[in-house]
Amino acid sequence: MAQLPAGIRFIISFSRDQWYRAFIFILTFLLYASFHLSRKPISIVKGELHKYCTAWDEADGRFSSQSGKSGSIAPRQLPDNETDCGWAPFDKNNYQQLLGALDYSFLCAYAVGMYLSGIIGERLPIRYYLTFGMLASGAFTALFGLGYFYNIHSFGFYVVTQVINGLVQTTGWPSVVTCLGNWFGKGRRGLIMGVWNSHTSVGNILGSLIAGYWVSTCWGLSFVVPGAIVAAMGIVCFLFLIEHPKDVRCSSTLLTHSKGSENGTNRLRLQKQILKTEKNRPLDPEMQCLLLSDGKGSIHPNHVVILPGDGGSGTAAISFTGALKIPGVIEFSLCLLFAKLVSYTFLFWLPLYITNVDHLDAKKAGELSTLFDVGGIFGGILAGVISDRLEKRASTCGLMLLLAAPTDALPFSAPLPPTAMLLLSGALVSGPYALITTAVSADLGTHKSLKGNAHALSTVTAIIDGTGSVGAALGPLLAGLLSPSGWSNVFYMLMFADACALLFLIRLIHKELSCPGSATGDQVPFKEQ
Repeated sequence: MAQLPAGIRFIISFSRDQWYRAFIFILTFLLYASFHLSRKPISIVKGELHKYCTAWDEADGRFSSQSGKSGSIAPRQLPDNETDCGWAPFDKNNYQQLLGALDYSFLCAYAVGMYLSGIIGERLPIRYYLTFGMLASGAFTALFGLGYFYNIHSFGFYVVTQVINGLVQTTGWPSVVTCLGNWFGKGRRGLIMGVWNSHTSVGNILGSLIAGYWVSTCWGLSFVVPGAIVAAMGIVCFLFLIEHPKDVRCSSTLLTHSKGSENGTNRLRLQKQILKTEKNRPLDPEMQCLLLSDGKGSIHPNHVVILPGDGGSGTAAISFTGALKIPGVIEFSLCLLFAKLVSYTFLFWLPLYITNVDHLDAKKAGELSTLFDVGGIFGGILAGVISDRLEKRASTCGLMLLLAAPTDALPFSAPLPPTAMLLLSGALVSGPYALITTAVSADLGTHKSLKGNAHALSTVTAIIDGTGSVGAALGPLLAGLLSPSGWSNVFYMLMFADACALLFLIRLIHKELSCPGSATGDQVPFKEQ
């Protein structure tokens, strides 16, 4: 009998369950990357919506636009524009406030909608809910770009488009996190979700490159093309997304198949945790799965599948107040508020800052700003690996926030080259943000007090990310208000936000150091009232 080809041997070396998990991992990665891809164009196009107009004060050390360029022919002169300063109404002296209002309208709607999205998402099929959100988001992203082709200069048109787009985009995060949580257990959750959460940076990078390609020639396509991509991914979601392993008869937890793949230290730590629990208390089902390879544990039939609709306590959706009572939800939510404030300020204003300081055009500034997102990829993975190894989520976030504060202060004035500072700042800023929105949210959403209620994960995720989105709305707004008085004030604001984020983690860090594993509620007793 002939030996099988190497490629076929590789394929059959993985089980059916593992292939399905890999497929869901990649699919949800691409789905949410497309959401972020559609959010990035507005930051790239800002430099094109307002150009050659800024009279900068040399005393403040800021960039002075070359007024001599006004004598050249404007790239696109519109009948209702009286100047060559860009696109009305963003060609006036208050353009920074107007552009900040566009950011704020999107992010404020996103923050408000997120609280409702998790509750609604619990009660609807994830596949239909996410498909609707992606199709609608694609339509309204493209609609913003159509303002270019139809010569629309109404500020209200762009604000309303941003508000509706912000609302429909809230369908994305609770849906993909819940889906991924259904397919993957707690084992190495920080690493798995740290790698998975790099979709944020990947989407931002692709969005910057796509928007930058057309920004100087036809900025409307900088929105239309990403909108079409999001809508296309919505169709892919409808055709291929599998909400839960039970739908294809896969196991609902990630099993460990071989002894060699287990780490002895982790196994010993697991056994110590189990010994600390009450003897008459049933073991956590995912812990039992991890002990299977040693033959020292067995899974009770009632613990194998923990799903809504399978009977037991997992059938009822958790209330909003019930989710807030889970230990750690409030603290991590407030921490994320300030962490996201920093992250989204960079997301929406970094290209314009680079344009003003480094004297680059909008396209080159957008390309340089992607280094921040490249750093974010490594930061998210690093935070996940460290938190898994130490089993200290809050302490990992706290350390990265402490190191991030100095790098947020005038990165282009630091001793290191701007490229290095952008990479470092991206890693330290995005690390805590990525860890809280993924692994921490999943930990809290599967808290032991919930007794296997799979519905709770969507609500907990929405609460945490919704609170963070309040900061995401405030950051760009404050940047728009502070930047006219000097970019240094913006960066001082970011340093203050990092300090506030760290402050809300102090209690959880103390709890982790005194009682390992307790910050995300794994060993904290809790009873629903």
